[in-house]
Amino acid sequence: MLPASRDGRARWRWRPGLARDRDAGALILTYVIIVPVFMLMIMLIIQGALWYLAREAALAAARQGADAARIPGAGPGAGTTAARKFAVNSASGYLLRPRAFQNGPLATGVGGTSTTIQITVTGRVPTFVPGLVIDVSQTVQAPAEKFIAP
Repeated sequence: MLPASRDGRARWRWRPGLARDRDAGALILTYVIIVPVFMLMIMLIIQGALWYLAREAALAAARQGADAARIPGAGPGAGTTAARKFAVNSASGYLLRPRAFQNGPLATGVGGTSTTIQITVTGRVPTFVPGLVIDVSQTVQAPAEKFIAP
C-alpha cells in the first residue's frame, strides 16, 4: 500500500522490497526463452559434426572401394564389396545403411569409361535432432590400372 500525502494523492516512497516484488519471475522467464534456444544450438552443432563424420566415412569407403576395383584382375564386384565392408566395419557409428555402387570398366552402369573406375557410397547420417533425416553420398573416380608390356 502506498501512503497518502496531505492533499490525498498517493505518493511513491521507496521501500527495500518494492523493486524486487515488481521483478519477480523475470529471471525464470528469461530462462524459459534462453535455455531452449541454447539447447537447440547445441543440438545443431552436434548434428553438423555427425553429418561431417558421415560424409568423411562415405568418402573413405568409396576410396577403399576404388582402390580395390582398379587393380588388374579385380572381379566385377570387388569395388562395391570392399566399399561396403569398409563402411560397415570402420564407419558403423557414423554411416547408417551404407550402400555402394560401381560404374566403370567392370560394371555395366554409366558414369565410367574404360579407363576410369567410379565408386559411389551412400548412407544416412545418425540423427541427434528429432525428425531430421539427412542422406550423404560420396563418389570417387580413379584410373583403372592396366598392364602394358614395354
